[in-house]
Amino acid sequence: MVKLLESCVMKPAEHTPNGIMSLSEFDQAGVITHVPVVYFYQGPIDFDSFIVTLKHSLTKVLVPFYPLAGRLRDIGGGRFEVDCNPIGAQFLVAESEATIEYFGDFHPTPELRALVPLVDSKAPLHEQPLLLVQVTKLSCGGICLGTAISHVMADGPSGSHFITEWARIARGEQLSNPPFLDRTILQVKDPLLPSSFDHPEYSPPPLLVGRSDAMEEITKKTVLVILKLTKKEVDKLKEKANHGRNNVNARSYSSFEAIAGHMWRCASKARRHESQQPTRLFFPMDVRNRLEPPLPQFYFGNAICRAATTSTSGELLSKPLSYASSKIREEIDKATDEYLRSSMRLLKNLPDISEYRNFHSPGCTQGAFHGNPNMAVNSWTRIPIYGADFGWGKEIYIGPAAVGSEGKFLISLSSQEEDSLVIVVHLQVAHVEDFKKFFYEDI
Repeated sequence: MVKLLESCVMKPAEHTPNGIMSLSEFDQAGVITHVPVVYFYQGPIDFDSFIVTLKHSLTKVLVPFYPLAGRLRDIGGGRFEVDCNPIGAQFLVAESEATIEYFGDFHPTPELRALVPLVDSKAPLHEQPLLLVQVTKLSCGGICLGTAISHVMADGPSGSHFITEWARIARGEQLSNPPFLDRTILQVKDPLLPSSFDHPEYSPPPLLVGRSDAMEEITKKTVLVILKLTKKEVDKLKEKANHGRNNVNARSYSSFEAIAGHMWRCASKARRHESQQPTRLFFPMDVRNRLEPPLPQFYFGNAICRAATTSTSGELLSKPLSYASSKIREEIDKATDEYLRSSMRLLKNLPDISEYRNFHSPGCTQGAFHGNPNMAVNSWTRIPIYGADFGWGKEIYIGPAAVGSEGKFLISLSSQEEDSLVIVVHLQVAHVEDFKKFFYEDI
């Protein structure tokens, strides 16, 4: 379906600093794989001109973002560092007989994933690009830009920052906001001090009652579906989550707290858990403004901390939505500067960090598994990823080309309906229809 026309390596247009860049504990503990994202642009577009512009602007933006042209090096204990050699980013040009309409609601499929370059995971680590780009010409005259950025190098806000500046340069403008690249700002200054708190987010996740491991759940067949929430439905969930709260002066539960709590309850119900079944909800938190002092505005790297809250399915389903939302709120409020630095010390002192890392791949038996009876919810609603105009107008759709392993949920803004949300759901085939049913019935 996708025919490769060209493959080349794009290097920074100017000399860039060489040397080794250390990574923070948040970089080390995050997802090791590349994050596949697709941007669709409506035709007609002069494809050859588009390619020339993208290549030229990519070489220019890789000057300030030069670590993305480097390679990772293994330093043992499941840890990495960045060799800032200007080897470059992989750039692919392809064509497809598919049209934009062929991809329907853009839910992740193998066909959508084929529009983003794959990393050869069997190649030595020091040969794997940290940034890969694929531009695919579609038969309708539209174009898909597929990007894969190593999550070790950038979280959502940092990845979005890179795309924004690349698009700006492609339009003929100057770099607006240079990245802050000094990751030593997040180095653990007192590694010998013990952690000051318990950190359940890094403890082994619950297993199904009666099981000794998660292997059976890891190997079960899964499916990805897209669900949509209108503004009216979001407001109803928020109203439901905030109904009957004892403290009327307390800060109202947010859309994320209401939606994530709702999905947690629906997942437990669809999975038919026993009432005593422990279940954990994982979610990432942006710590840029939670640390003291706050990180520089354009810090480039991972500034997200894993958060987790645990309950039993019986409690989730016997109590109102406000209970689930309150469990999420507790973890958010707990993430003070002191707590986050305690978390970094815990990670720093691990002899092997890889067992705590999420490898992000379906069926993968390495690292942490956040599937049944658990789940992980991420939100892109506050990340400025929308409106990537490379000179041919803004995209008509941006979204993931894949969403991790079973139990992963991603909330994003709808590109078709203002104030509406799109939720990518990755569940076992046996559970997904019930989940969809409860998701809408229980609003």
